[in-house]
Amino acid sequence: MIYNSLIYLLVVILILSTSSVPAVPQIQPFFALLILIGKGFAYHQVVYLSFIRRGIATSRQYFAAEQRFSILAIASFAFDVYLLDCKYYLARLPFADIIPAIINIGTLSLFFIYLSILWYAAGKSYRITFHSTRKVRSIVTDNLKTTLSIILPWIFLILLSDLLQLTPFPALKKILASSWGEPAIILIFFLILAVVFPAIVTRLWNCRPMPQGEMRSFIERFCRSLNLGYADIMVWPLFEGHVLTAGVMGLSKRFRYLLITPALLKALNAEELEAVLAHEIGHIKRFHLPLYIFLFLGFGLLAQSITYPILYLLLNSDVFSKLLLLSEREAGTVIAFGGTIPLFIIMIVYFRYIFGFFMRNFERQADLYALEVTKRSAPLVSVLEKIGILSGNIRDMPSWHHFSIAQRVNFLEECDEKPAVAKNHHKKVYTTLFLYLLAMVFGILLMMKMPDDLLTDATREKLAETVITQKIQEEPQNAFWLHLMGDLQFEKKLYKEAIQYYEGALEINSRYTKSLNNLAWLLLTVEEKKLRDPSRALMLAKIAANQEPQGYILDTLATAYWMNGYKEMALITAKQAIEIDPANRSYYNEQFEKFLTEEP
Repeated sequence: MIYNSLIYLLVVILILSTSSVPAVPQIQPFFALLILIGKGFAYHQVVYLSFIRRGIATSRQYFAAEQRFSILAIASFAFDVYLLDCKYYLARLPFADIIPAIINIGTLSLFFIYLSILWYAAGKSYRITFHSTRKVRSIVTDNLKTTLSIILPWIFLILLSDLLQLTPFPALKKILASSWGEPAIILIFFLILAVVFPAIVTRLWNCRPMPQGEMRSFIERFCRSLNLGYADIMVWPLFEGHVLTAGVMGLSKRFRYLLITPALLKALNAEELEAVLAHEIGHIKRFHLPLYIFLFLGFGLLAQSITYPILYLLLNSDVFSKLLLLSEREAGTVIAFGGTIPLFIIMIVYFRYIFGFFMRNFERQADLYALEVTKRSAPLVSVLEKIGILSGNIRDMPSWHHFSIAQRVNFLEECDEKPAVAKNHHKKVYTTLFLYLLAMVFGILLMMKMPDDLLTDATREKLAETVITQKIQEEPQNAFWLHLMGDLQFEKKLYKEAIQYYEGALEINSRYTKSLNNLAWLLLTVEEKKLRDPSRALMLAKIAANQEPQGYILDTLATAYWMNGYKEMALITAKQAIEIDPANRSYYNEQFEKFLTEEP
């Protein structure tokens, strides 16, 4: 359940990270609010009727239904972000301009509202399934706290990133200004957080220290026999304590906790409890917890290394350019949305097949450690079979993060008969970890070798052309966009097209100074001599100079005089340009010398 929540929240973070704050909302605020409220009400009704009509009464049915509606909540959340432009409104919150994390946290709260609606609508089924006497409000609160604990590190990190930008300390500013400064500080904070976070999580999960007594003394003796240091042994009330599971968390023994649900304690005898404890201790002995952090960092590296190539492919795609024009959305929003899809696919593939592969095999390593400690497979096999029956006959049901109970039992019994199987499994895990490490190193080297200008001028020009075309369609009577497109075509040396756009701008506004000047300059300097028209250029340049006698415009006029054979006027106008724009004196002096000594 917690692992599925992790995937859901990673998708939500991806949506938040790849969406931008639009300049204007796509839908008017009043209608956006109506849609939001109506959608929330419809979501509640769908969840409520589904849980009531289907008569959900087993934990397996409950979790399956919760999974379906969690995915629906993600889809609804994506609708709010990409179509209702919720970030636009949250950007108006106090301090959101200097701490952008406020916008993401505020947007994230929408997803938690959907989850709250889900848990509230499913409250009756929850109480029946898990034999709970608590009020639905209490159930919703506890579920929120459990889910919040998963995403809390991300919240801390984005807040830290924003606060670092506000630091008043010069030395820290200098570090942050370097290419490695901010990532290094955030990584250090992340590692510190990973050490102390279990102490926060156990409180959010309402775990309580196991009371003194025979059971606790038994567990303490067993942990001492395996030389395991820990902060505390906690009773884990997951789903009213009816779920049969255990866990261990904490990189440091000062912040390490053993978690056991009441249902599991009740179901096991002493030998079986030792097998479960040995399994959890096996995760510590095999260093699985730091390896999980390593695998998370690996995904971060993967996402970082492919972002630029994805943008490059998007911005150079004719199909994407057409979609951008058809969408009538801001370029930044469409690019963010377009980039989300491949990143989403990569994330699902990574966690489902790479991260999931290591999780399943780490679990098998923990099983093998229990086998080493108990000397035979029977105790752990007995535990697994009990869990399979008491959890709703899930013996043959695999998941992305665990082998099925049947597979685990068969593997343990095979290792009992053939010890070499266990050795081969460890070899397999460490070989794949080594290959993963090599891939990480290759990824780092690839990032270091990746050119800073991967998004080349041509790529930026293509995006600019698409965006300006979109603006021309939106504002056909705005001469500025036609002028801008003329400039772009001029830079690309598409002179005929540039002339057409400049003339289009002048048809809308015949006294648009910049188009007058740039068209005049093009007609004077164009490489294709058949397109040159010095006499028309002189006329255009005169109008522009009369309106705005700026240095660069006077330079165009001086050039026009010179090319039309009016050398004296060219020299006089060049002197005026020097007087008006002394900052560019050296260039204008060169022009003056050319007009004086050369023939056009």
